Amino acid sequence: MAAVLRIRAPASTANMGPGFDCVGAALDFWNELEITEGSGVTVTGEGANEIPADDRHLGMRAYAALAPVAGRHFSFHNRIPLERGLGSSAATIALGLVAAAAVSGRSVSPNELLELALQFEDHPDNLAPSILGGACVAWHGGGSCSARRIADDLPLTPVVVIPPDRASTVAARAALPEELSFADAAHTVGRAAMLGAAIAHGDANLFARSLDDRLHEPYRAALSAPYRDLRQVLPPGGRGATISGSGPTTIVWTDEAQLDVCVSDLKARFGGAEVTAMSVSSTGAGVVA
Repeated sequence: MAAVLRIRAPASTANMGPGFDCVGAALDFWNELEITEGSGVTVTGEGANEIPADDRHLGMRAYAALAPVAGRHFSFHNRIPLERGLGSSAATIALGLVAAAAVSGRSVSPNELLELALQFEDHPDNLAPSILGGACVAWHGGGSCSARRIADDLPLTPVVVIPPDRASTVAARAALPEELSFADAAHTVGRAAMLGAAIAHGDANLFARSLDDRLHEPYRAALSAPYRDLRQVLPPGGRGATISGSGPTTIVWTDEAQLDVCVSDLKARFGGAEVTAMSVSSTGAGVVA
């Protein structure tokens, strides 16, 4: 049966050191949705045996927020691993919303998509890059949420270290302290300002220096074995490491010229993990031509 359309949406890495709950970037690693005439839902790839293949599917619920599902068959193919801190839920929500807008012929702005997406998940730092692409800043204010893409790329290359174990967002939140010292708060605010400037200006040295977070990563290190190790010793070519989302995936930021040696070292050190060099995607969820 001929496809009505194909949609894809990217993975994302959020928090990015001092950019807790507000900074994220889209990664060139995609979930896909194909819609044909018919009925029903199929799921292949990551999580295929645990994700509901019916109207309870997160992507289906997002789709139904903008368009009726009747008369369509939805085939989801997942490449983004579940509960690893790479925005699998955000990508699924983006798939459903963008697909529904395309099928119905509705013109929906990125910020409108973000507001709709927040009905299903309260992580705008993942949702924004999945929808907008590139590196994004998202924030709440005035009873709504907004986001801006501040760059198409990042000044250092992300190498993704994905351990086999999963992480719970609830557990990651519970690990955070109720209070923070003034010194640590001031330090992190300064590094967050540096992070934004480094992304906007493409400054690799400033980007690397900005990644010294004291707000959340020291408290979540116990939940991410790769980050705990990499916080102490970076690989050759590594300029910094951040926990991706709630973890346990860790991003090692490296210079392009040192990429091969960095990846080789990480594969040797973390034999049970998937180690992959990725790039930032300048585009978010959209129709596949």
